Amino acid sequence: MLSKPARFRDIEAERIQQLTMKKTKAGLRVLLACCVGALVLRAYGEEANAKLWYNKPAINWEKEALPIGNGRLGGMIFGGIEREQIQFNESSLWIGDEKDTGAYQAFGDVFIEFGGQTNAATTNYRRELDISRAVHIVAYNQGGVSFRREYFASHPANVMVFRFTADKPGAYSGSVMLTDMHKGKIVADGNRLTSSGSVAGYKYEDKGPNYSIALNYEAQALVLNEGGSVKAADGRVTFDGVNNLTILISAGTDYVNDRTRGWRGEHPHAQVTAQLKAAAGTTCRKLLASHVVDYQRLYKRVTLKLGDSRSELPTDLRLMKYSEDARELELEALVFQYGRYLMISSSRGALPANLQGLWNNSIRPPWRSDYHTDVNVQMNYWMADQANLGECFTPYAVWLNSIRGVRKAETKAAFKARGWTMHGENGVFGGSTWEWVESGSAWCMQNLWDHYAFTGNKEYLRTLAYPMMKEVCEFWQDRLKALPDGTLVAPNGFSPEHGPREDGVSHDQQLIWDVFNNTVAAADVLGVDREFRNTIAAQRDKLLAPKIGKWGQLQEWMVDRDDPKDDHRHLSHLVAVHPGSQITSQRTPQLAEAARVSLNARGDVSTGWSTAWKINLWARLHDGDRAYKLMGNLLRLVGDTRMNYKNGGGLYANLFDAHPPFQIDGNFGYTAGVCEMLLQSHAGEIHLLPALPKAWTTGRVTGLRARGNLEVDIQWQDGKLVQATLHPRQDGSFQVRYGDKVVELKLRAGRAVVFK
Repeated sequence: MLSKPARFRDIEAERIQQLTMKKTKAGLRVLLACCVGALVLRAYGEEANAKLWYNKPAINWEKEALPIGNGRLGGMIFGGIEREQIQFNESSLWIGDEKDTGAYQAFGDVFIEFGGQTNAATTNYRRELDISRAVHIVAYNQGGVSFRREYFASHPANVMVFRFTADKPGAYSGSVMLTDMHKGKIVADGNRLTSSGSVAGYKYEDKGPNYSIALNYEAQALVLNEGGSVKAADGRVTFDGVNNLTILISAGTDYVNDRTRGWRGEHPHAQVTAQLKAAAGTTCRKLLASHVVDYQRLYKRVTLKLGDSRSELPTDLRLMKYSEDARELELEALVFQYGRYLMISSSRGALPANLQGLWNNSIRPPWRSDYHTDVNVQMNYWMADQANLGECFTPYAVWLNSIRGVRKAETKAAFKARGWTMHGENGVFGGSTWEWVESGSAWCMQNLWDHYAFTGNKEYLRTLAYPMMKEVCEFWQDRLKALPDGTLVAPNGFSPEHGPREDGVSHDQQLIWDVFNNTVAAADVLGVDREFRNTIAAQRDKLLAPKIGKWGQLQEWMVDRDDPKDDHRHLSHLVAVHPGSQITSQRTPQLAEAARVSLNARGDVSTGWSTAWKINLWARLHDGDRAYKLMGNLLRLVGDTRMNYKNGGGLYANLFDAHPPFQIDGNFGYTAGVCEMLLQSHAGEIHLLPALPKAWTTGRVTGLRARGNLEVDIQWQDGKLVQATLHPRQDGSFQVRYGDKVVELKLRAGRAVVFK
């Protein structure tokens, strides 16, 4: 059914509507359709060509190389002709300990040198990343031979696969070399390369501490040939006269996400060896097929169609034209799906996505490539459930749970309080450094509650999220102070990353309200802790509330001192608008207008992640055209990788977000922003097309998630809703809004409802 022509599908969907449509008192037409009808409605059209492609090899890692990943293993591929480079990572290779954040570490590189191949005779070169299949392809002609390479990171097989084929026998000769960023021992034996060692003695800073935890690591590359010969020589594996070549790579460390075991488990050698043995016993065709099926199970849940353009230009030139104000709707859709691709590739079954997702080529990466908790790691996961990738959220929740014991110990020592909080920089062993961001843990709890709100998973809420939420509430119960009139404020607070430390900072107040409010709701859902629930509900209602200042702004501090010329990148006092729900256009219109004043004052030009947050904020304020303007700022070709905290935001040629340098939160934040423009569910109702920009005159999206555990498909034309389909995954009552019209519905799991 999914392969039927679009016109046939439209006719079939219309027939179902005519048979089963009825009217509601709100004037919206509702279709109670069977599951078959719902599938028909979800099959409208095909997405734009979901490929990044380039007509030359990459030279620069940050700006040009292309990423693959299976959630644990990641690679950056250059596509060189005479010499291929694949820089690789494994998510647990960290330095640090329970006292210091440390840093995420690059692992090494695979270099493949090809004898007899020269750039001069190369034609028809194409390097592409197909994000609909998570396969990287390089193809070119040389000396009368057509060469083709396929690269993918398999989640089922837990290995990366590099496949080299040609249309003439014996076309491949050369060598494979493995490098090690930590100067470990490299051994070539037969058709296998192994690098192994320890990160002991490595520091993030020259004068930094010697970390008490030193992980052991190992990587192996297995070189498999069809025809010709392969042997070890001079620390490499050489191949001669080979028809087709396959390189399998896996890597690991002895890290375990368990403090009771000292964060250390078995040496990775046995596991890496077993992974490669199993993969080598499977054909490349089967490895690829299982990889694509596994990946598309997640990726294909959401489609987005914004236009009918079909650019034939390489991606870097498309982005350049877009930067010159030649807006291209399908590029906007591609960058949306690229965020989903990066999430699937960097947050599955291992550690959560860090500041650079999974990809890092340095042992001293910018900002440690860590988990920043004053906006960045939270922004990473705004889009996970909205964009129907709930499984990718799990590593984040598991990591938070693993470090809470370390965080409780330091919090008790520093604040004499129960519960726990965090500094701005955080690592995998619970170490936390830089500035205390006391409300950072409350912000993380917002992510945890939202995951429940989207999924309705009570077991997750009971066993994982609620215990952490309760502990963070206990921290603030012990930390809050009362003003003379009984109003509760956070003492000595911080509005990241500027301004004075003082009582009643809006960033803290809004996040404390949020964690108290959500924990009250969680306790009600679970039917537990009635006395505790009532206590924090009463404390929530005594918190210093958001205030409107002398120039109509939403105040950043309790004191009305905001400077209308302050264009700082952080928007810390607007968390109640997004990602929070304390301020909404419907319930608190005056505060929403004050937030608009503050957001205008901050300006539209900033770093990448800040621009992405502004897209989400303007969407929450139902200004789709302003959000779209900010999208234009983000989809701007950037060539500078030097650190810029002010106005360097945009995208590199490989569509990585530029802070600059590279930070992945801008990619994830952009995808979240597109979701917010098309569908919102934070204010107690399902709001269809709340911030549709004029530029998106006609389009459709399928598979977005709304709170309440349902999926939503939306089709619009000439800026107006054509139809929307709700796919509930559990029974529930909902209010559905389009413009000023609201309808109340009781939905049953598995029965689709269509508005027309």
